[in-house]
Amino acid sequence: MEKIWAPWRMEYIERCDEQKGCIFCDLPKKESDRENLILFRGENSFVIMNKFPYAAGHLMVAPYRHTADLNDLSDMELTDMSINVRRCVNVLKKAINPQGFNVGANLGRSAGAGIIDHVHYHIVPRWNGDSNFMPVIGDIRVVSEGLEKTYDKLYPVFFEK
Repeated sequence: MEKIWAPWRMEYIERCDEQKGCIFCDLPKKESDRENLILFRGENSFVIMNKFPYAAGHLMVAPYRHTADLNDLSDMELTDMSINVRRCVNVLKKAINPQGFNVGANLGRSAGAGIIDHVHYHIVPRWNGDSNFMPVIGDIRVVSEGLEKTYDKLYPVFFEK
């Protein structure tokens, strides 16, 4: 059997058991955006990198307000989130040139939500051929670039005019 080294996975496994609080509530209160992978702060929502991505450049947009229900969000919050989703797609196009995107929200555990108590959208850049046999056969995803390097590519593009 071939072994694949993925040491970052242990951090995810350990965090699943000890996660307290809400990352979408707690991280924006801190001032270390790079350390917390926050790329952009809007008026009612923010953009954060997924620390355990499906692909390099996997971003999430979440409202500052804690809710699991889209119906709880105001029109202003929903509009801000939509604008930030569009912003993410445009930044990713410019910075890393994907050939497509998966954009959506997993609402509820049965829909695949990893964080069920705080609604958020995923923006996953995709390239032709990026989904190979690894996820199917080995239940493993191959992410081609480190988080910090991707952050450094994306961050300045969020603020270009």
